[in-house]
Amino acid sequence: MSCPSVPIERERGVHKIMATVFAAAEDKFLATLLDDIHHNRLTLPTLPEIALKVRNMVDDPHTSSSQIAKVITSDPALTVRLIQVANSAMLRGRAPVDNVQMAVARMGGKLVRNLVIGLVMQQLYQARSPVTRKLLKDVWQHSTQVAAISYALAAHFTRIKPEEALLAGLIHDIGALPILTRVEKYPELLQDESALLDVVRRMHCEVGKVILQEWGFTPELVAAAAEHETLQRRPDKPADCADVVLAANLQSHIGTDHPHTHLDWNAIPAFAKLGISTDVSVVSMEDTAEQVQEMQRLLTG
Repeated sequence: MSCPSVPIERERGVHKIMATVFAAAEDKFLATLLDDIHHNRLTLPTLPEIALKVRNMVDDPHTSSSQIAKVITSDPALTVRLIQVANSAMLRGRAPVDNVQMAVARMGGKLVRNLVIGLVMQQLYQARSPVTRKLLKDVWQHSTQVAAISYALAAHFTRIKPEEALLAGLIHDIGALPILTRVEKYPELLQDESALLDVVRRMHCEVGKVILQEWGFTPELVAAAAEHETLQRRPDKPADCADVVLAANLQSHIGTDHPHTHLDWNAIPAFAKLGISTDVSVVSMEDTAEQVQEMQRLLTG
């Protein structure tokens, strides 16, 4: 048997050194991240002002649709997006919508509130490094898909409000945002994308919980971010938005080699709680596939 050539041995040595460097950087990154979380020093993203205004106005029973529309029209891009949604196949009425007040009237305050929050959140997913820019783009794309699936699942198979499920899906991976932004200060971690993604998977639920609590979101929405990877969550409790997101997140991986696709979904309580067969895929069902695609298209712009 011939011995490995010197170049191969050298290459193996380089890979070993790189792995050691990455492991050390990862340990330092996780240690400082956890310490900052536990001592309330974590730098969190800020929910855009217009989203806060619309949320507060919709939650105030004394606010009129014209007042909500006036705030929204201060943002031309958001105005266009909402009118597009109001005229989409899912919501289209007898007459076309050509202004925000008509859009608010057609969609209702809660759907408008949740869409505004989701649509303006997209601007938060920005980065300097090409690696993190790509990963954040992938996270947002995945979030819109899960949101669209959550909306369809809630609308067709549960009594959970579809607009709440939509928002829960959009924010379920928000914890990845400060992790990937922060990691730009650790160049060593940017050298191994798969290992970096593993760091995100391990930490994004805990970080997401902190963000949504800081933003003043409801406990149910906080749970969607904190527990959507807890596959055995609350088997003896009624179904909620987090269960919808958990099921939608799993369905988003159908047709891929994601580890979740190799699990026995019949053993995951969320499906039984929601009354959804594990064989049901809203991504491919004739009655829902078009709705999922349309909703995701509207969310991504």
